[in-house]
Amino acid sequence: MGQLTEIEAANWMALYVATGICCAMAFALSCGMVMCAVYREHSWTAITSLRSALLFVPRTWWRWQKLYLTSMPVTLVIVIMFAASMRWS
Repeated sequence: MGQLTEIEAANWMALYVATGICCAMAFALSCGMVMCAVYREHSWTAITSLRSALLFVPRTWWRWQKLYLTSMPVTLVIVIMFAASMRWS
């Protein structure tokens, strides 16, 4: 297996950075959307017992998870198009 050229190593590093930036943006936006939805719906008022308090956390986590995972196709398209625009040799 050969070593990466300087251009290829720089391209791979740029792809990792671009992916990290896209994931960080998706994380921040999904957290913001969940916080706004929880605040708008006053979801904490439904906590009346220990059982409802214990279920509040997984329910909120699942809401965030669905929002975060729906950003995956957009992140993949952005990173793939970025990779396609680079000179690899």
